[in-house]
Amino acid sequence: MGKPRGIRCARKLVARRRQHRWAQKSYKKSHLGTALKANPFMGASHAKGIVLEKIGIEAKQPNSAIRKCVRVQLIKNGKKIAAFVPRDGCLNFVDENDEVLVAGFGRKGHAVGDIPGVRFKIVKVAGVSLKALYLEKKDKPRS
Repeated sequence: MGKPRGIRCARKLVARRRQHRWAQKSYKKSHLGTALKANPFMGASHAKGIVLEKIGIEAKQPNSAIRKCVRVQLIKNGKKIAAFVPRDGCLNFVDENDEVLVAGFGRKGHAVGDIPGVRFKIVKVAGVSLKALYLEKKDKPRS
């Protein structure tokens, strides 16, 4: 038995679509509100946080590397997250107790590439872009 195809079946088609939409992963995620509750950023694109410690996370197989990350406590809600520090040698610009700006890492809240469990990346350190520090265009302010 398929869907109704008659001339006056619009209401039934709308009701059917409304019911079956809950089987779609993207619809359920956006309408239940549980994804927003689970997200440490609480729906925002960026968040500020304080660096607790520097950590090295081993890459997944078949790669063999230690990816440089930091443990960050978000200011807005106190949640602790792991954030990747991009580019070669940029971990040297990040110190403990620094204020950092953290952004998502792509893939809509999932981990990226061979770094397990890391869903965020560092964008700014002490109000200065990490890229500007890396390219030596700006200096990190002394606090």
